[in-house]
Amino acid sequence: MDDADVVRAIEENAAELLMAMGAAGGGSQRVDDLAEWTIGGSPIDYHNAVVRASSVDVVAESLAELKKHGVPGNWHVGPSMPIGGASLTAAGFVAAGSEPGMAVRISELIAPRAVPGLSLTRVQDDESLTVWEATLGQGFGEGEREARWVASVYRKLGYDDPWQHYLGWLDGTPVATATVYLGAGVAGLYFVMTVPEARRRGIGAAITYDVLRAAGTEYAVLESSPAGRPVYEALGFREYCTIDLYEWTG
Repeated sequence: MDDADVVRAIEENAAELLMAMGAAGGGSQRVDDLAEWTIGGSPIDYHNAVVRASSVDVVAESLAELKKHGVPGNWHVGPSMPIGGASLTAAGFVAAGSEPGMAVRISELIAPRAVPGLSLTRVQDDESLTVWEATLGQGFGEGEREARWVASVYRKLGYDDPWQHYLGWLDGTPVATATVYLGAGVAGLYFVMTVPEARRRGIGAAITYDVLRAAGTEYAVLESSPAGRPVYEALGFREYCTIDLYEWTG
């Protein structure tokens, strides 16, 4: 893959994941020449997502769809989207920051230091997903509210590829989560979280390394939070693009 291929994979993997989760949540799906979105399937703004658009007319149409469903939402504006931030802010969307799109060839991942007592299991059934949900809710995004919704759609989507969900255990206690989504020819990394009391021990880096080595693809991609970026850079990830977020809260 050249750099352009990697950028395209970063955008497409995230778009596939968001569209699949939104559909499982009951969202209104649009996929045509002008736009691709999922709206109304989630109470979480990030997941009522416009992931592709080629006309400024879509801005007003997406806003009308958000209002119809009564949900907050986000435009995910990557390099392939020719809609400027000025058009979005003029319509009432607010710039909500940006995320670096990062990638690494999995064979070139840099092994982190070992964490004594840490083990990893793949979520294979509803019972273990309940533990995954309770763990994620302790420190990711909107906490229990977001974890509850994410788990509800994952139960519908199932536990086989392209979905790979993992729990990290420290001395027998669940302390970390991760999801790998196989799409666009790469492994996308999502929902990496370590519970607050177990942070700063290298757990996030360790589980990231292990789940990606098991993914079965050549490349791994992700969109990083500010806190996660140095962890991923230490593993060998580098930034290929930026995804800007524009939010409407209602």
